[in-house]
Amino acid sequence: MNAEPPRAFPTYAEAVRVWFRIGCLSFGGPAGQIALMHREVVDERHWVSDTRFLHALNFCTLLPGPEATQLATYLGWLLHGVKGGIAGGLLFILPGVAVMLALSIVYATLGEVPLVAALFFGLKCAVLVLVVEALLRVARRALRGAVPWALAVAAFAALFVFQLPFPLVVLTAALLGFAMPKAFAAGGHGTARPGPPASLDALLAAEPGRIARLTGAARRAGLVALALWIWPVAMLYGTAVWGDIAWFFSKMAVVTFGGAYAVLAYVAQEAVEHYRWLTAGQMLTGLGLAETTPGPLILVLQFVGFLAGHAQGGIWGGVFGALLTVWVTFMPCFAWIFLGAPFVERLHDSPKLKGALAGVTAAVVGVIANLALWFGLRVLFAEVRQVGAGPVALDVPVLASLDPLAAVLAGLAAVCLFRLKFGVVKTLGLVAVAGLVRLAVG
Repeated sequence: MNAEPPRAFPTYAEAVRVWFRIGCLSFGGPAGQIALMHREVVDERHWVSDTRFLHALNFCTLLPGPEATQLATYLGWLLHGVKGGIAGGLLFILPGVAVMLALSIVYATLGEVPLVAALFFGLKCAVLVLVVEALLRVARRALRGAVPWALAVAAFAALFVFQLPFPLVVLTAALLGFAMPKAFAAGGHGTARPGPPASLDALLAAEPGRIARLTGAARRAGLVALALWIWPVAMLYGTAVWGDIAWFFSKMAVVTFGGAYAVLAYVAQEAVEHYRWLTAGQMLTGLGLAETTPGPLILVLQFVGFLAGHAQGGIWGGVFGALLTVWVTFMPCFAWIFLGAPFVERLHDSPKLKGALAGVTAAVVGVIANLALWFGLRVLFAEVRQVGAGPVALDVPVLASLDPLAAVLAGLAAVCLFRLKFGVVKTLGLVAVAGLVRLAVG
């Protein structure tokens, strides 16, 4: 019997359409976005294998900045070189940037709009189920053996129970995997899928020198990204508001290990108390918008930049402040990927590196579980309290604050995804429209 032929490699135009689709549907923060990306490029289209996907994700997890944006850039580069990386990264963030900018303008001129809030409420409930589905899928494929499972549980406990710093958890997992690569060899770095190889794996097997040929252009693109990042910071340094926006959010771009949640408290404190760009209530509004619109959760910074610019120069000042914030926040992402991904890919088959990244894979399952629980508690309950003190602290919901409509919409999403096998778009659309019930009942 002849082996099945490899799956067709996607054209650049096909990839652009998929990256745009992902950007438009990337609700729910990093866990939901990674889940959607895995479904689109691994499960449904088989462009990338589990192993390649997790290898890229693990590297992005170690970087500062939004890991989902960097993952889209990394996968885009693997598929189509620098132009693919630019398309993957830009199309992942631009829909969210456009929606957040529009909502920022509406908020500044009209205040909160109930219709938009009701639609996004339904989306939040659906994304919660999407995250749970991704958690189960990734855990089933990535955790094989007692050590990976134990590490995943330990990572979850370290983050949720002991509130340990995210970089410390991931670094510990990487060191453990580096020291014990055989303990993770059974599947911690992804397992083979039955049938023909993924499109990218087949291409790399046929062209073993492909990564080397892509490296030079990637390095040049990385250096250009660094220059484009630093240029507005240097040009605006010392100017009122604009210089502060460029400098402050550039600092955020290099210290945001662990994603947006890891630095939101610091950003809120500085933006509200030091710079006085917005109030604490407005900061919470921005976080709510970022959690329920497509794109990275770090787009809450765009809302902060808009309000800072709006106070200085009206609507157009707000637009400039928002776009400046987006520029200095996301440009480093392209630099980190284009400069680092070729090196990581060349070491793809190194046993020690595979062990280190497999350790990160196991920890990432715990990270996704922590994010899913954090997100779920705040979707389903109006009030969440922290119980405990010292090294142990738990987020515990106030049971009486359960939102019945949120629970019903999450249940509807679960039926659509698990029972009826609806696609992501159909499920999100159906539950978003159902969310209008919230508006009807006040």
